[in-house]
Amino acid sequence: MNKKSKFAALLLISVALMLSGCKLTTKNDVAESPAPTTGTETVNDGAKVDIELLGMSANEADLNIVRDQLSKNGFNVKLNIQADYGSFKSQQDAGNFDIALSGWTSVTGNPDYAVRSLFKTGGDYSILADKDIDALIDKAGAETPEQYTETYKEFEQQLVFDKAYIAPLYSSLKSQALNKDVLNPDSVRLSKSRSLPWEELDFNDTSKRDKDPIVLQSTMPTLTSLDPIKGNDGSINIINTNQYVRLVNLTDDDKITSVGSLSYNHAIADGNSDYYFILRDNINFAAIKDKVAVDTGERVGGDDVIFSLNRAKDKNSVPDHRTFTLHEHIGQVELVTDPAALEAVNVSGGGGTVKAALEQGLDAKISALVADKTQANNKEGKYQVVKLTTTEPFPQVLNYLAHQSAGIVSKKQVESINTYEVDKFDVNKDIPYGDQNTVTEGSSYNNTLYTSGPYILSYKNDYEAIFYKNPAYLTGTEHAPKVNSIKIRFIKDMDSSLAALRSGEIDLLYSVPENKFDVVKGDSKLQLQTVPSNAVSYLLFNTKNRPVAESADLRKAVLYSINQDEILAFYNGNKFKAVSTLSTMVKTGLELKADPAKVTEFLNAYKASK
Repeated sequence: MNKKSKFAALLLISVALMLSGCKLTTKNDVAESPAPTTGTETVNDGAKVDIELLGMSANEADLNIVRDQLSKNGFNVKLNIQADYGSFKSQQDAGNFDIALSGWTSVTGNPDYAVRSLFKTGGDYSILADKDIDALIDKAGAETPEQYTETYKEFEQQLVFDKAYIAPLYSSLKSQALNKDVLNPDSVRLSKSRSLPWEELDFNDTSKRDKDPIVLQSTMPTLTSLDPIKGNDGSINIINTNQYVRLVNLTDDDKITSVGSLSYNHAIADGNSDYYFILRDNINFAAIKDKVAVDTGERVGGDDVIFSLNRAKDKNSVPDHRTFTLHEHIGQVELVTDPAALEAVNVSGGGGTVKAALEQGLDAKISALVADKTQANNKEGKYQVVKLTTTEPFPQVLNYLAHQSAGIVSKKQVESINTYEVDKFDVNKDIPYGDQNTVTEGSSYNNTLYTSGPYILSYKNDYEAIFYKNPAYLTGTEHAPKVNSIKIRFIKDMDSSLAALRSGEIDLLYSVPENKFDVVKGDSKLQLQTVPSNAVSYLLFNTKNRPVAESADLRKAVLYSINQDEILAFYNGNKFKAVSTLSTMVKTGLELKADPAKVTEFLNAYKASK
């Protein structure tokens, strides 16, 4: 349920709105660990080493397992358990931890997303600055799947075993449970990486569509931002995915598709650097008036696409930009206004011209390309085509365009709200587009959202958030939202959430813990859905202000204390072995095995170096 300060908003797997995980069949190859630091006297005084483990109460089972494993291997563990994501984030930002229970879901379905934001110097969530790691990420990013396995293997070897920047725990199943007496199970999708499409949700009794909300659940009442480029965490991923349309989407098995997106079709030109998108003319931005969704009358068009992608790639376009490294391969974004230019370019790998590829399946072929979005009329063959050129050949750019951070915002509206100077932004007086306070009931409420997707957030409080369908989103097509309103209930712990599902207070529950599967299966009105996905849970070391930042020996002692077999047993085989955030997508053959002898060796080396 899977791509960048900055580590602060990592997806915590068991509490994220959208959780995914993937079964990993490991091989027998075991990474060969280097010896402890040499040239120091070995000390074996039996004294335990203090270490602080940070996590959330929702992850208490994992925290207790890790604490017990570390305690058995010579550590005195202090648990720093925070009640919710906001307090966890504050502790994390303050550096009050040695190791933090963390997770990442590669919601774009590609391996570059699994590493670039997290581990590259300057990444949106990275706390690393390692030139060797950087070089391997860039090398693999430019390679084909046939080439990058060996590069990613070298990356994992350095990240986990040579330098021990993380200690992997497991990969997970993506799961959700629904009340099949209320919801039509066929309308509830569960994709490997993509967030749940709300526009497809429907009741069994379709007469409820206009009068009753579908009730969902979240553990995170504090929303990072409703501006899609300013957040990339579990509080807003599924929300912003459903509030902003993108140029492309992911299928349930992580293939790139134009279905249900702003584009009818897309095409890759020879050389894999130029990407073309032919836009629909039947989506308008929605706004909120008197807490009700209205059609603004403003069409979502090429100028909005260009504006949105240029700000997505620009680190300095907004304060606290959280997703810019996802889009750093975007070079130029422009409109094509001459149909002949599409005729002159062939698609990658042969198979005809870009124009023919873009016209495939259209009711009307291209008769004209227009610069003004209001002049587009697809029935008459008048279209807008956007051309995106990458800084280098990089086909994985399409996966990033399917991410919520590539959601299309209104150029007109965002520019009218973000009138501050970015380098002089004052959090005490400047109110940016998407600020959650503007949609929170109370004196600060002033909803200025313009959303291009199927739903728009009307208002929220500490108890719930209310969304209404965009009245001008693909109206009359199969992709138009079926249900008028969506309600998200904020429930902080899983036991209460599951109880709410069973009692009928909510209709669908994301991220059902594996140890609760039997409870769901035992309730005749509930249906459990599971699928392998790209979520990995791991321990991340503090690399700034604690002894673990300086001592690879200490980090490796923690690493080899982790017994994944014990964790998998606790979850009845519903978790799977992992080595890194890549494990569900790239099979490197590496494997972590607990080794108490290595723990003692590395701990002794650490003590001797003090």
